[in-house]
Amino acid sequence: MLVYPSGVDVSSSVLRFLAARLREHRRALGTRWRRLSAGRQALLTLAHLRNGHPYAQLAAGFGVGTTTAFRYIAEAVEVLSALAPMLAEVVRAASMKAFVLLDGTLLPIDRIAADRPFYSGKHKKHGMNVQVIADPFGRLLWASPALPGAVHDVRAARGHGIIDALTGAGIPCWADKAYQGSKGTVRVPYRGRWETLSAGQQAANRSHARIRALVEQAIATLKSWRLLRKLRCSTTRITSLVQAVLTLHLASSG
Repeated sequence: MLVYPSGVDVSSSVLRFLAARLREHRRALGTRWRRLSAGRQALLTLAHLRNGHPYAQLAAGFGVGTTTAFRYIAEAVEVLSALAPMLAEVVRAASMKAFVLLDGTLLPIDRIAADRPFYSGKHKKHGMNVQVIADPFGRLLWASPALPGAVHDVRAARGHGIIDALTGAGIPCWADKAYQGSKGTVRVPYRGRWETLSAGQQAANRSHARIRALVEQAIATLKSWRLLRKLRCSTTRITSLVQAVLTLHLASSG
């Protein structure tokens, strides 16, 4: 296999953050020696998550076996996902904001047509449904555990307890038509064909769309980690990957 240099477009502070967490993890385990230092393991993990490079390619570049590369990355992802904030923490922090934005996104996965639970009729592809909460400026605050793509957004939001949590805290939430019937503090556009809506309703929907559109920035932030653009791993690992990416993002923006 040919080996070539490649860049990872993340800040050095993120690398230092992950390396420090891995050193703490190694001390807790009592690890004495590894093929890669904590810093190199952190760089390996960032290259996988940010660039989406496969294990064999990364293993060759870092001078380790493919199995070792997989094990090191899985370990780092586990460490990071354990640090991801819980919904309750995010809601407490969001209570100081004027409102939050809520939307769902589909993370495409490599699945065959027979895997119906993972097929999203809305997106016409297989994937995993992840709910995203953003602040009024479109900054990513939280990403939910992943559910099969066939799960509708409003059902996913209810299942994760998002609607109850936001309503209980009295936080206004702007969402799209996929959340019709949510009630509580969730605000959705008026339903119906454009021509059947009154002038006031049309104006309200235009205003709603302008505000809600900012959540796309949060989704773009999540998918700037290229591994999440096309997942080829077991669906049972996707939640940990999403939570790991969330932790890294919050570490870089904190």
